[in-house]
Amino acid sequence: MHHIDVRLEKDIFDVNNQIAGKNAARFRAHGVRAIDLLGAIGSGKTALIERLVPLLKERGVRAGAIAGDVYGDDDYRRLVALGIPVVNANTGKECHLDAHLVEHAAEQLNLDEIDILFIENVGNMVCPTDFLLGAEMRLVIVSATEGDDVVNKHPMMFRGCDIGIINKQDLAPLVGADLDRMESDMHRYNPAMKVFRTDLRHGEGITPFLDAIL
Repeated sequence: MHHIDVRLEKDIFDVNNQIAGKNAARFRAHGVRAIDLLGAIGSGKTALIERLVPLLKERGVRAGAIAGDVYGDDDYRRLVALGIPVVNANTGKECHLDAHLVEHAAEQLNLDEIDILFIENVGNMVCPTDFLLGAEMRLVIVSATEGDDVVNKHPMMFRGCDIGIINKQDLAPLVGADLDRMESDMHRYNPAMKVFRTDLRHGEGITPFLDAIL
């Protein structure tokens, strides 16, 4: 006879959410607005930060980042090149960041020198959904090159996010992606979600999004 401990998963989430609550309180105490940035590998998470940071500097807003990845420091090095404080957070075998990893990463940052903290999650459209990090906002970015059914295949990701970005809109005609369908699917799963379309490679669509998060 098999024995299944159904409390295990609940306990993991409960502990994570308790730490996430502490992270949120810590960010608020330092006046930091933390954004959990979600999306698949290659969707444009790092590119979004690269586009936003110079615009934030122009407005006197200081940015920082936590670069989450299973292994390596490719995204970390791209963010360091922006001249902002960054911590690399490797998860090892895990396909998502958790509140405990973010807690320790934040300890390596001087939060009094940061106004907006981008927490770039591991590139995955499933695993991160259940693990809150303590951010005040969750943002999910998808690209036209993932196919216009990508939203419909990952409903939980969009139900739990505040803002959606459809990136690489310039490539939609080349891959036959229906951007209207993607946006419609986002609103079907999350009617309150704010949706933006961007071409981050050429810097298009970034200003309306920046205005929204500020």
